[in-house]
Amino acid sequence: MTFLPIDQVLPDLREALANRHEVILEAPPGAGKTTRVPLALLNERWLGNQKIIMLEPRRLAARAAAERLASELGEKVGETVGYRIRLESRVGPRTQIEVVTEGILARRLQNDPALDGVGVVIFDEYHLRNLDSDLALSLCLSGRELLRDEHPLKLLLMSATLEGTRLSKVLNDAPVVTSGGRMYPVSTVWGNPYQPGEFIEARVTDTCLTAINEQPGSILVFLPGQAEIRWVAESLREQLSSRRDVIVCPLYGDLDLNAQRAAIEPAPSGSQKIVLATNIAETSLTIEGVRVVVDSGLERVPRFDPRSGMTRLDTLRISKASAIQRAGRAGRLEPGVCYRLWSDSQHEQMSGYNTPEILQADLAPLALQLARWGMEPEDMTWPDQPPTAPFAQARDLLKRLGALDDAGQITSHGSAMSELPAHPRIAHLLIKGNVMGLDDLACNIAALLGEKDILRGAGADLHERITAMAHHKASRASLGAVQRARQLASQFRGYLKGAGSEPVADPDHPRWLGALLAFAYPDRVARQRRDGGDDYRLANGRAARFTEPDALMKEAWLVIADLGSRQGQREERIYLAAALAPSLFDTVLAEQVTQRDELEWDEREGVLKAERQRRVGEIVLSRTALPGLDEEARSKALTELVRRKGIGLLPWTPELRQWQARVALLRRLDMEQNGESEWPDIGDAALLNSLEEWLAPYLGKVNRLSHFSNLDLPSILLGLLAWPLPQRLDELAPRALQVPSGSRIALDYAEHPPILAVRLQELFGLAETPRIAGGRQGVLLHLLSPARRPVQVTQDLASFWANTYAEVKKDMKGRYPKHWWPDDPMQAEPTARAKPRT
Repeated sequence: MTFLPIDQVLPDLREALANRHEVILEAPPGAGKTTRVPLALLNERWLGNQKIIMLEPRRLAARAAAERLASELGEKVGETVGYRIRLESRVGPRTQIEVVTEGILARRLQNDPALDGVGVVIFDEYHLRNLDSDLALSLCLSGRELLRDEHPLKLLLMSATLEGTRLSKVLNDAPVVTSGGRMYPVSTVWGNPYQPGEFIEARVTDTCLTAINEQPGSILVFLPGQAEIRWVAESLREQLSSRRDVIVCPLYGDLDLNAQRAAIEPAPSGSQKIVLATNIAETSLTIEGVRVVVDSGLERVPRFDPRSGMTRLDTLRISKASAIQRAGRAGRLEPGVCYRLWSDSQHEQMSGYNTPEILQADLAPLALQLARWGMEPEDMTWPDQPPTAPFAQARDLLKRLGALDDAGQITSHGSAMSELPAHPRIAHLLIKGNVMGLDDLACNIAALLGEKDILRGAGADLHERITAMAHHKASRASLGAVQRARQLASQFRGYLKGAGSEPVADPDHPRWLGALLAFAYPDRVARQRRDGGDDYRLANGRAARFTEPDALMKEAWLVIADLGSRQGQREERIYLAAALAPSLFDTVLAEQVTQRDELEWDEREGVLKAERQRRVGEIVLSRTALPGLDEEARSKALTELVRRKGIGLLPWTPELRQWQARVALLRRLDMEQNGESEWPDIGDAALLNSLEEWLAPYLGKVNRLSHFSNLDLPSILLGLLAWPLPQRLDELAPRALQVPSGSRIALDYAEHPPILAVRLQELFGLAETPRIAGGRQGVLLHLLSPARRPVQVTQDLASFWANTYAEVKKDMKGRYPKHWWPDDPMQAEPTARAKPRT
């Protein structure tokens, strides 16, 4: 057996696992952790007759790891070593090591929280921090705490770029075992700095052509997504058409198995291979013969936007940890080269590690699994807690789908959804289709939505995909995707087998496609804004459009299955949709329709009108005029109108705004001093939040928009001040102050501190700045010229007289020689005239 660097630390790892139930293994690329660690633990005393489960983040990596482990034992997969992935399982009665993808373990834990018969779970490539891996780890810890006192389940987290110290604290100060690597030296060739908005395909192509001419060995190229892979592959094949010794191979998760194997296997003797891959090639997957890496430094990441409730794909710069992983692929067999298409200065600006998926993903699947588990996120252990707002939004979606009741408890329907290996939206669609006897159509839709588009570039109509799937009509490039979709649909039928009912009267009618899709995406039911137009309004209040002509634009109603925007795009784009018959809202989709009695303003006539609306989310299906509504509904409609249009709809005057500011000042001073106040909060926000308490009783005669101006708003607001606060208001925050000249000057409370704007001569003889609120608040003096223009702004009048007045006097005396500018302002007579009468 070939020596690998991990072999040196296997004794330490065995000892750590013998003494502790959580261990972290850090091992750089090429150390051999995936290949050796599971085999090294097979005969451990603490394992006994229990199994080892090893998690891999992707199907391709799980299958490859199992095949490699089996080959180390000289066996076939399915004997000592087996694997379970979506659509495929090779596990036998003698299997002791199961390599599984992360989602499969999470579902297994739901059925067997104790994981009886399992001694250790190995989380391989944990640095990727997938949502499923975080969920599986949390469920393992929770299930062990509740059910595994006697023989606790052991957990081993391993990766090449793990945040070992931080994770150790999360896992009860778990020991960290560190291995060296077998990575040969990899020299780095830096590129020119990336420019904002630059398309990378041409630069990647040029770098590949340079590398193929300068370097021996095969080349692994990291690109953000399939679109870039196709562009670069086509360009390279065109420019290398005369080079029969160069093979261009794409590699991404949606390729069929044969194409994936072709990319992984060594190049034929005398040939060089260029493998164009997504970040799938960062994992434990080994690609034979690679000694050159070309790294675009980008990856495409799905990010959930809580504001829109949608997930969009963002192209982002990778982390330093990912850059290390990628470069390491060049040094596994011999010294290699990594061409990085960014500058060394840009490298220093990269984040250290990947952002955990739990912090930016759609949390609906997580929320459903936790509801089934019966615990709240805060009661479980996580490397990173699920963020509160997206988690709450996920629970709201589950309530709309009927998976949770109003109290947030899982329903029987939700339990059935959680048992299906699909997103909650798709699980809801499958169960609804099953109830309607539309199993085949529901499973086909679910399979198509679970795969990449099988008819790329063929318009947005999902019906075309259903037809292609049923009749094997697809391009040569899409045959693998069609085959996988059919296989996945068959698997879904197995889950639903025997649970259906009699089919609807006309199960082959196209309208059922839109109906089933609306079960999955009730928030994406969409209505055309204008006949034949390209833009639609969604039930969730958002807007989406076709960016190029599409046959579906003749449909007034759609259900949109796939939409989103990428960086640089301003609107949501419709990628995949189906026509929807609005008549279904009277039958099978009736549960999505709400009825609301509304008082709305006819803006043209300025009149309050009552109507009964049937709605699908934010879309109004129909309106029926009502002769009137009860006073409660009427009052509610009026207060909502004020909230929508703003507090400025009411008849405010400048004097009333000053009154509001005076009360606010006294409240603020109390809060700063005591933390509480007898003065109520009458700011605009507080008033809008409490319209029902203070405004609604006075709206009885408001029928038109103009009637709001008849409200006695000063008296209404004055009623918010309990006795004797109105009198104290005039004492503590007076409307005006009397100055030495005898004039009463109004204070401006709109600013803080309040402003006293007064001509300078009227303050002669006044030593200190005036104060209000029982001496707690000084005013801000705007000292004015005879022309009432500010010559000085100060809160320290004594300092002004002593230090600044002389300069101001020189300037003002030249401009206003007829006015009174005494040498000693403290002894001078104040005056509101040009000069004192004496």
